[in-house]
Amino acid sequence: MTISPVEQLFTLFNETAIVLQEELECTYLEALAETGENLFHGSILQEELSELSQKRIKKQYLEINLDNFSKEEIRKAYQLVILKGMKENVQPNHQMTPDSVGMVMGYLVNKFINKPSFRLLDPAVGTGNLLTTVLNQLSSNVNSIGVDIDDLLIKLAYVNANLQEHPIELFNQDSLEPLFIDPVDAVIADLPFGFYPNDVRAADYQLKANEGHSYAHHLFIEQSVRHTNPGGYLFFVIPNGLFESEQAGQLREFFKENIIVQGLLQLPLSMFNNKNAAKSILVLQKQGEGVTAPKQALLVDLPKLSNAVEMDKMLTKLEKWFQENKR
Repeated sequence: MTISPVEQLFTLFNETAIVLQEELECTYLEALAETGENLFHGSILQEELSELSQKRIKKQYLEINLDNFSKEEIRKAYQLVILKGMKENVQPNHQMTPDSVGMVMGYLVNKFINKPSFRLLDPAVGTGNLLTTVLNQLSSNVNSIGVDIDDLLIKLAYVNANLQEHPIELFNQDSLEPLFIDPVDAVIADLPFGFYPNDVRAADYQLKANEGHSYAHHLFIEQSVRHTNPGGYLFFVIPNGLFESEQAGQLREFFKENIIVQGLLQLPLSMFNNKNAAKSILVLQKQGEGVTAPKQALLVDLPKLSNAVEMDKMLTKLEKWFQENKR
């Protein structure tokens, strides 16, 4: 029976991570970052490993040549082992963006940003899975930046980027603190949803709550708009109830003053455990000189991505919209 390239890589990542986890007495995800580093550097960096363990994992590393695998094969295998590690050590804000969402996001970035090169920011980069899914679909020369407060996730993102040979600049910090980066042409993010605990920091934002904690997802939108060039695009995975909260009035006001809504694509309900968890992709454009609203915003209910017939119809509809609104 032939094993797929993704399965081959998954086995390599998984088995070597288990050896490192036991030997280094660390978590599976920490061990996964270590084995990814080893593979990238082509040597075993953990000097404290026993001779036997070194021999075992070295033998496995030598059996695989990463040059023989595509970026997508590497990304998918790495994503699967991270998901395995997250199941063992679940933290609610460490949910990975589904591949199908990344594929739609990549398609949209390609269609809206028709430039040979541009700057791209993911202010909630996590393990880098969404960002690299999008990068693997782009033909442009992209200078990309990722920010995350979690040091383990950012290390996994760094290894992820190295293994796929994406030169991503990564910052390990609270994304709502000042970001020392040049403005970007596009932002993608699966917005962290919930309250932001730092009221002092939130006070610097127009979208801060009048009382109590502010919504993190609102502040992430404002921070992203701040760091986007006029006329730049923002692609957010948002909860469907974004405009139904008690702070939604402020958000609408902020939109009116700063951005144009280009589109809203509702993801299939079948992707979510219950309809309250359902999400959409919101496409925004920062206001600027010569920036005009589309004749009508792109409003779409996406079918299941596995339904080829419906997806074909949907793509035809999307292409027609781009022809009519994005000359």
